[in-house]
Amino acid sequence: MSARQHGLALAVLAAISLVWGFNWVVLKVGVRHADPFEFLAWRFALAAGCLFGAAVVLRRPIRLTHAPQVLVIGLLQTTATFALATWALKSGAVGKTAVLNYTMPFWVTLFAWPLLGERPSAGQGLALAIGLAGLLLLIGPGAAPGLPDLLALASGVVWGLGVIATKHLQTRARVDTLSLIAWQVLFGGGALAALALVVPGEPAHWNAALVFAIVYNGVLVSALGWFLWFWALQRLDAGTASFGILAVPVLGALFSAALLGERPSALDWAGMALIVAALALAARAALRKPS
Repeated sequence: MSARQHGLALAVLAAISLVWGFNWVVLKVGVRHADPFEFLAWRFALAAGCLFGAAVVLRRPIRLTHAPQVLVIGLLQTTATFALATWALKSGAVGKTAVLNYTMPFWVTLFAWPLLGERPSAGQGLALAIGLAGLLLLIGPGAAPGLPDLLALASGVVWGLGVIATKHLQTRARVDTLSLIAWQVLFGGGALAALALVVPGEPAHWNAALVFAIVYNGVLVSALGWFLWFWALQRLDAGTASFGILAVPVLGALFSAALLGERPSALDWAGMALIVAALALAARAALRKPS
């Protein structure tokens, strides 16, 4: 892959980071007005409708292929990841939840080596070390993790497994990206709807804020955002693609400080600076790494 193509893929990841970073604030607002599982069920129902509608308009294939693998991806990357992260956000702080969820790149790098044969380059290894140090500062040295922290961390682990499952399918079979994301969102969203029925919460309080949160999540984050994420993942190795969106928790913390009144500490700011440095190193490694 040429340096220009790498640059385009990294630019797409930057756009995704901005949309997903702001979404942590939107999610916090959304779960104030609806139970997390019900909110997610509405979100992914809208996303699935948008994705299948786009496939019909663009005349893309929508026939389900590799159903077992797509089901696994949906359960990991949609059901488990978002159920755990949104549940954590219900009672946890936005910035900290976002950071723990985005330990995903570290799990991907660790899983991709034995499972995909993607050995990290020296630049990626250095970025991994610096990014990990930044995340540890953001989490807070010596702090005892509570239930929201553990849920958010678990969401990062299962998201990492979902990335590995996606990359495994993409490298071993020809699959249409739009069809893949549509079916995995449908499978994962269906499981979330089942959770909402089995574990009912407080009735949703429908208002403009909740409608905005669902539309933002369903259209921008889960439909367009996930399509672009899969597109970039198909063109970059799993570790590089994961590092490319490591700015999301930093943006989530900044947006939450500006809009929700959460105030990062000095250690938080230091952690963000280290993560920015890790991003720069990862981007440079992506441009230099042979396809």
